[in-house]
Amino acid sequence: MASDTAELIRQARAWLAEDPDPETREELSALIEAEDTAALADRFGGMLQFGTAGLRGELGPGPLRMNRAVVIRAAAGLAAYLRKQAASSDGGPGLVVIGYDARYKSADFARDTAAVMTGAGLRAALLPRPLPTPVLAFAVRHLGAVAGVTVTASHNPPRDNGYKVYLGGTGGGAQIVPPADAEIAAEIAAVRSLADVPRAETGWETLGDEIVEAYLARTDAVLTGGSPRDVRTVYTPLHGVGRDTLLAAFERAGFPAPVVVAEQGDPDPAFPTVAFPNPEEPGAMDLAFATAHAASPDLIIANDPDADRCAVAVPAPGTAAGWRMLRGDEVGALLAEHLVHKRASGSFATTIVSSSLLSRIAAAAELPYEETLTGFKWLARVDGLRYAYEEALGYCVDPEGVRDKDGITAALLIAELAAELKATGRDLTELLDDIALEYGLHATDQLSVRVTDLSLISDAMGRLRRQPPATLAGLPVARAEDLAGGSGKLPPTDGLRYTLAGGSTFAGRCRVEAARVVVRPSGTEPKLKCYLEAVVPVDAPDALADARITAGAVLAALKVDLSAAAGL
Repeated sequence: MASDTAELIRQARAWLAEDPDPETREELSALIEAEDTAALADRFGGMLQFGTAGLRGELGPGPLRMNRAVVIRAAAGLAAYLRKQAASSDGGPGLVVIGYDARYKSADFARDTAAVMTGAGLRAALLPRPLPTPVLAFAVRHLGAVAGVTVTASHNPPRDNGYKVYLGGTGGGAQIVPPADAEIAAEIAAVRSLADVPRAETGWETLGDEIVEAYLARTDAVLTGGSPRDVRTVYTPLHGVGRDTLLAAFERAGFPAPVVVAEQGDPDPAFPTVAFPNPEEPGAMDLAFATAHAASPDLIIANDPDADRCAVAVPAPGTAAGWRMLRGDEVGALLAEHLVHKRASGSFATTIVSSSLLSRIAAAAELPYEETLTGFKWLARVDGLRYAYEEALGYCVDPEGVRDKDGITAALLIAELAAELKATGRDLTELLDDIALEYGLHATDQLSVRVTDLSLISDAMGRLRRQPPATLAGLPVARAEDLAGGSGKLPPTDGLRYTLAGGSTFAGRCRVEAARVVVRPSGTEPKLKCYLEAVVPVDAPDALADARITAGAVLAALKVDLSAAAGL
């Protein structure tokens, strides 16, 4: 309607008058000139919401896109929050450390944040160049900062960017959790005009390589002195910022230099060789497999673009690729077993969507165990934390150094484990078999549905809430939980958990001990995610094959039944 169009044009012109970025000004001017109401509505139909994942969205002009105007407002809100926290604790001007990756606009967003923090009377320090997110998380703790910001969209598509906040002090250098997210969001909402935001032209610090050296020195802590280091690796940073830091860490540790996938070695915000820069996505590892075919390594290691995640592939003779990607739960169990072998002490933790296997490993080692909601913002706050992981390839193996997932130190630790096994004539696959024999085969999978219309996600969640399934994969649903009201120690979250009754033989093969399904919307992508687990006892090595077939059949049936129940 004419009135709606006029209002959109008015909002767009008001935004244009403040926009400090020539590129987004040009794009917005063209949309206004063309009176492209659909495109304008897509950019001005609301605001990017600041939450426990910070901000994340597609680049472009308007309040529903990631751009300099949105970032300046976010930085101003964070600065106001930090100043109030300092006032309540009688603290002086605090230090805010700012990191960034190599995505489009990341450096601009980082400089804008430094300018706002300095203009607000806080101390700001930029990392020296695009660096892995774990370096920023380390710097917050190492420098005693009151907060840290990293500009990254992790493994999102090329046109996305994001803004993630860490708190120091009692936050311990971990990502924000409620109520801090809501309090920062309220301060952001209070920013009426960019003209009201003081921005310094100079006055912030740019850190030198000493902060990277301090991080690299800390990576030594995850390894055992004198442990074997003879393991050959192929490595891909997937066009991200992990390469130089990982290679330096491997060199310091005495591992042979990884063979880098040449086509993906340099940072490139276009991510030209992959559809999605996520090692879990189909095709993302094809070039790594091709490189491994020529290099014949013992394992393949991949980081996501900001290098806080770590993926691992092992040789799989007889398969089309010749390699098999390990699931995040498998790597999580391998690292846990390795730490137990190294006599680690402290709490082991994972999330409600990860495998239940870690609970059994911790119990056998008589170590405390805890489950949290999804995300390292929750895992990082477990009391006495020693090791945490989540199935989405995130591992925290040195919480005293980095209170977050860290794809560099995880890569070092999995390489050490592989080298130790190699020295005895064994490999990671054989250790996984041993784990299945001791604790039962814990097979996991995921049903992930990417949407363009977010209402499809809320419709699916609503349908499951109105008509919860009585059986899934032929197994009775023993317990259905709506996590929106919280559960036990867990705070409320938009999720559903189904615990299935085991004890019966599935498809005439093996007994299924237990099964579980968790359904939740993704916090960072337009996806509905369903996490599946089937546990099958294994009595002897020759029973492993049947156990895997049974577990695979259960997981496949769960996908079919859950899709039908959710209307997907």
